Amino acid sequence: MSSPPDNVQPREQCRLAEILQYKCVAEDADKGQLKVHCLPIPRIFRICPNRPAVEMTRFVDVDLESGAVHIPAPSSQVLPKAKPWRDVVRYDNPFDNGRPEG
Repeated sequence: MSSPPDNVQPREQCRLAEILQYKCVAEDADKGQLKVHCLPIPRIFRICPNRPAVEMTRFVDVDLESGAVHIPAPSSQVLPKAKPWRDVVRYDNPFDNGRPEG
């Protein structure tokens, strides 16, 4: 059995992380008081070393009894390629996309 060449690094392991966000809606209650209803929104992210995190929420299967998360194999082909925030281009006018007027 041969060992990998020195310049080949072992495949880095990705991990899953979950954050719980809330969406809240305010409504008028009795006597002019405000009542707030909040619903939890769980989000699951794949975090790999030296790469931006990618939200996987829509692609994962969660076992509601055990909480186990399964990522379908073809999800890597479906997900868009992520890039770091420092590489995101921001345009002053969101409608011109850097194109000259005219």
